[in-house]
Amino acid sequence: ADFARQQGFRQVVVHHDPLQNPNFCNNPVDRCYHCKLEILKMAWDYARRNNYQVVLEGQNVDDLGFYRPGRKAVAETQTRSPLATNGLTKGDIRWLARALGLAIWDKPSTPCLATRFPYGTTITAKGLLQVNQAETYLHEKGFRTVRVRCHADQARIEIEADQFSKLLEIRSELVDYFKKIGFQFVTLDLQGYRSGSFDEGLPK
Repeated sequence: ADFARQQGFRQVVVHHDPLQNPNFCNNPVDRCYHCKLEILKMAWDYARRNNYQVVLEGQNVDDLGFYRPGRKAVAETQTRSPLATNGLTKGDIRWLARALGLAIWDKPSTPCLATRFPYGTTITAKGLLQVNQAETYLHEKGFRTVRVRCHADQARIEIEADQFSKLLEIRSELVDYFKKIGFQFVTLDLQGYRSGSFDEGLPK
C-alpha cells in the first residue's frame, strides 16, 4: 500500500464477506473458484463504474504447478495475470520487492484460512477464528511457517521438520492453549509443512 501511494496509485477498499456465500461455506473441492469469482465480479463492477478497462490479479508461475481452481474464475472474467504471463516466480517477485525497498519482501505466504479445513467440512466464523488463534500463538512462539489443519476437534500442526524439537519444548503449554481455544486433540504432522496438504489425493 505504501509503495502504491508513492507511485501515485489510488487505493480503494471493497468489502467482501465470503461467509455470506454458501458455495464457500460448504467447502467443496472448487471452493476457491466460487470465492474468487465473487471477488473478481466485484472488482469488475467497480472497474466498469469507474471506466477502467482492465482488472489484474496476482497469481505467478509457481501457482501454475498447484491445484488452483480460482484460475477458472480468472479465465471466465477475462482478468489478467501479469506476473504469471511474464514468467515471474515467487522468488523473482521477492527479489523485485526487495530491490524496490518493500519491507514485506520476505513475508511468509499467508493463504486463506479456509485451506485449513478438509473439503466438505463446513467453514464457519468460529472455526476460522479458532485456527487463526492457534497459528498466531505459534507465530508468537517463533515459528515462521505454520499451518494448523482443523479436523473437527483435532488440530494437526504442520511446521518445518527442523523445528519439531523446538515445538516439543513447549508441548505442555501449547496443548493447554489449544485446548483452551476449543481443540480436544493436538497432533504434530510428521511429514512437516507442505503447501496444500488437503489437495493430496485429489485427481490430477
